[in-house]
Amino acid sequence: MRQVMLTTVDNPHDPFTNYAAWNAFDVAAGYHSPGLLARIANLSPDLSPTDEAEEIENAIDEIVKHNVNGMFRKVVKES
Repeated sequence: MRQVMLTTVDNPHDPFTNYAAWNAFDVAAGYHSPGLLARIANLSPDLSPTDEAEEIENAIDEIVKHNVNGMFRKVVKES
């Protein structure tokens, strides 16, 4: 299974294994990455889990593509 997350280049925490610490750093730095992702992703209750995961990855790719300050990056975990 492939998982993707949005993070920033300066966040020292792994969002897959230590989400609480990762999120605390993200909020303290003023990034609010989950909120940004929620605004960009076109999610619906009608989406299947597979389609939802694909839409989230597409939104992450868009954020990284238009990342003018260079702060955001996509991390991938294969399991």
